[in-house]
Amino acid sequence: MVGVTGSIPVAPTIQRPTERHRVMKVRNSLKSLRGRHRANRLVRRKGRVYIINKTNRRFKARQG
Repeated sequence: MVGVTGSIPVAPTIQRPTERHRVMKVRNSLKSLRGRHRANRLVRRKGRVYIINKTNRRFKARQG
């Protein structure tokens, strides 16, 4: 083929969550999730309600 330059485009790879990068839970109600750990804090940021936990990060969640 004359006039073709460059390389073949490659589809982007999908990165799966690993042990260090956990996916945040999304729930309709955070009331039951708040009581799962004593360090859970209820925080409102930019109009959304979050549960954050700085000691055990696997308890993080977002409402909605």
